[in-house]
Amino acid sequence: MTRNSPRTYSYAARIAFVVELAEHLHAYGTTAQRLEGAVIGVAHQLGLECEPRVSPTGMVLAFSDPQRPPGESDITRVLRMGLGEVDLYKLSEADRIAEEVLAGTLDLSDGHAALLELELRRPGRGGRVLHAFGFAMIAAGVAALWRLPWLDIGTAAGIGLLVGLLDMVTRNGDRLKEAHEALAGMLAGFAAIGVASTIGPLNLNTVVIASLLVLLPGMALTNAVNELTSQHLVSGTARFAGAVATVIKLTVGTMIALTIAQMLGVEPQVRAWRPQPDWVEWLGVLVASVAFSVLFRARLRDVPLVMAAAATGYLIARHAGLAWGGPIGLFLSALVVTAAGNGYARWANRPGAIVRVPGIIMLVPGSASLRGLLTLIQQQDVAVGQQALLAVVNIILALIAGLLFGNLILPARKNL
Repeated sequence: MTRNSPRTYSYAARIAFVVELAEHLHAYGTTAQRLEGAVIGVAHQLGLECEPRVSPTGMVLAFSDPQRPPGESDITRVLRMGLGEVDLYKLSEADRIAEEVLAGTLDLSDGHAALLELELRRPGRGGRVLHAFGFAMIAAGVAALWRLPWLDIGTAAGIGLLVGLLDMVTRNGDRLKEAHEALAGMLAGFAAIGVASTIGPLNLNTVVIASLLVLLPGMALTNAVNELTSQHLVSGTARFAGAVATVIKLTVGTMIALTIAQMLGVEPQVRAWRPQPDWVEWLGVLVASVAFSVLFRARLRDVPLVMAAAATGYLIARHAGLAWGGPIGLFLSALVVTAAGNGYARWANRPGAIVRVPGIIMLVPGSASLRGLLTLIQQQDVAVGQQALLAVVNIILALIAGLLFGNLILPARKNL
C-alpha cells in the first residue's frame, strides 16, 4: 500500500510529531548535542526548520516553514521536563518509529499515535521488583569486582536491595523525591554500621559506595563535560551542577548515619581487606553486566549485546590500565566502545547508545567522587579532598578524550 510522504501532512501535524519525538528522546537520557542533532535531522526531513535548545530539565523548540515568508509560520514550544533516565528499549522503539515515518512506510499520524502509546507503557509490579533487584545485583557485582570479602559482598547486595525498594517508594512521591538520595545514604550507612558492629568487620566506606552505585552520577558527570566540550554550555553546566548536588546529598545522608552512630556510642568494626581470587572478579563482571541490562531496560534480544558491551568496556580499561596506567586504559576503553557504538549504528541502523552507554557505565567516576567527599569530611583534610578531585578529573578527562577520538575515528551516522 502506498504511503503519503511525511512532507504532505499539515504543518501542525509535522510539528506535533517532532515535539513528541523530542520529548521521548529527552526522557530516555539522550545528551543535549545528540538530542538536538536528532531533532534537527528529523525536522529537516519533514520539511521544517527547527532551532532546539535543550537542557537537562526542559527544551525550547522554535519551528518555521521554509516555504513561507519569514515570521509568518514561526511557532515556539517550551517544554518543562524531568531528568531523563536511560531506557534502551523505548529509545530503540522511538528511533524505529521515526525511521519508518521518514521512510514513508508508516503514516505520520500512525507514528505519532505509536509514540503516544509508547509513552503510556509502564512496567508492572514484576518489572518494578526486578528493577529493585537490579540495584542489589549491581552492588554485589561491583563489590566482587573490587574483590571484597564475602560478608562485604553480601552486605552490599542486601543494602542495594533496600535502596532499590526505597527507590520504588520515592520515585513518584513528591514529598520524598527531593530527599531521595539523602535517605538512601542514611539507609546504606545505618545498615552497613549495623552489620559491622554486630556481625563482623567491613570495608565500611567501600560497602556503602557499592550499595549506592546506581544512584551515583558518574554518567551525568561524564555527559556534562561532554556537553561542555560540544559547546552546549547551559546544558553542560546545569547537568554538572545536578551531578554535584546528587553526590552532596548522598554524602550528607551517609554522614548523618555515621554521626548518629558515633553519638550513640556504636563503633563499627572497619578493616581494609580484599582477599578474593581472580575468578570472583570475573563473576562480578558477569553479574554487573546482567544487572546493567536490567537497569537500562534493554530489549530481551539486546541483553547479550548490552552485557558484552559492559564487560568489554571494563576489561579493556582493566587490562590496558595494568599495562600502561589507569588513564590510558580508560581512554582506550572509551575510544573502542564509542567507535563500536557508532559502527553498530551504521550496520544495524539502530541507536549506538545500545552499545555505547553500557560500554562506559563501569568506567564513569561516580564511586571516586563519593569516596573522595566521604574521606574529606571524615578526615577533615583538604589535601585528601584535592587528591580525590584530581582522581575524578583524571577519569573524566580520559573518558572525554576517548569519546571525542572514538567519534573522530568512526563518525556516527545516527545522532542516537
